[in-house]
Amino acid sequence: MGDAQRRWRQRYSNFERALALLSEALEAKPLEAYSRLEQEGIVQRFEYSFELAWKTLKDLLYFEGYDEKTPRSVIRRAFAVGWISEEDAACWLDSFDKRNLLSHTYNEQMAQEALTLIRDRYYPLLQRLQTFLRTKMADDG
Repeated sequence: MGDAQRRWRQRYSNFERALALLSEALEAKPLEAYSRLEQEGIVQRFEYSFELAWKTLKDLLYFEGYDEKTPRSVIRRAFAVGWISEEDAACWLDSFDKRNLLSHTYNEQMAQEALTLIRDRYYPLLQRLQTFLRTKMADDG
């Protein structure tokens, strides 16, 4: 196994563990039932899951012969090679734009908006990516 293959597989493993932690938090109870501290923890879990997600795509693209550097170029290339749908590509790009919103958990209204976006839009996006990556992992042997 080469270095690029080992790297993307390791990053995928980390992404899968991070997503499992996010899933645990989002599926345990309704968002309103969490304390402010717990809600901030959900946002943190999302942030590192999200980072690992696009970086896993970056590493997989590199393994496949593409050398993308930025989150946006990674998403555009993943769409161009057919790994993600046009709708998901748009959602990914939107999520990069909303990153600033997610860091404002000290503002109650912004925190609620961030949590709703995470639960309704970005978490399903990460789940779809996980499904795709599992298939790639199985195909990769």
